Amino acid sequence: MTNYRRVQNKGATFFFTVALANRTSSMLTDEIAALRDAYALTCYERPFHCDAFVVLPDHLHAVWTLPEGDADFSTRWGAIKARFTRSVKAGGKMGLNPILRSPSKLRKGDGGIWQRRFWEHCIRDPNDLAMHIRYCWGNPVKHGLVDRAVDWPYSSIHRDIRLGRVDPQWAGANGEGAFGEP
Repeated sequence: MTNYRRVQNKGATFFFTVALANRTSSMLTDEIAALRDAYALTCYERPFHCDAFVVLPDHLHAVWTLPEGDADFSTRWGAIKARFTRSVKAGGKMGLNPILRSPSKLRKGDGGIWQRRFWEHCIRDPNDLAMHIRYCWGNPVKHGLVDRAVDWPYSSIHRDIRLGRVDPQWAGANGEGAFGEP
């Protein structure tokens, strides 16, 4: 069995890419209310600061700062994924988007919606943080979903515009890296 290791920097800031198993699905945006509920409840139970967040149809990116003394982002992502999966299954939405589960996923009780793992990167410095936040804001432009970052409804850019952290005319798609995406 593989011993999968993750960085355990307590109180650190991390960038994440979390994807659906079916990369042609639009389940995350179709079921945005279920995702928001799963996210909010997890944040309430295990607090963290969200520096940036963007939800695309088949994947999402987030930048989180964990509380001092806490490095457990894996439990948080596990809770978000499980809550979203339960909500979508309970709502009968699974039939609209059939999911083929491998024998391994069936044995482990995996719902089949999410890729088993996720990408994480520990933020190194203020420049790295700024670059990853801009990447979140600009990702819908990169994927051709909108022409301007502000036109995508499922992004923390709207919060950051209200707080004066970014110019409303900022376009996005800066091409600064792959950041865990294929």
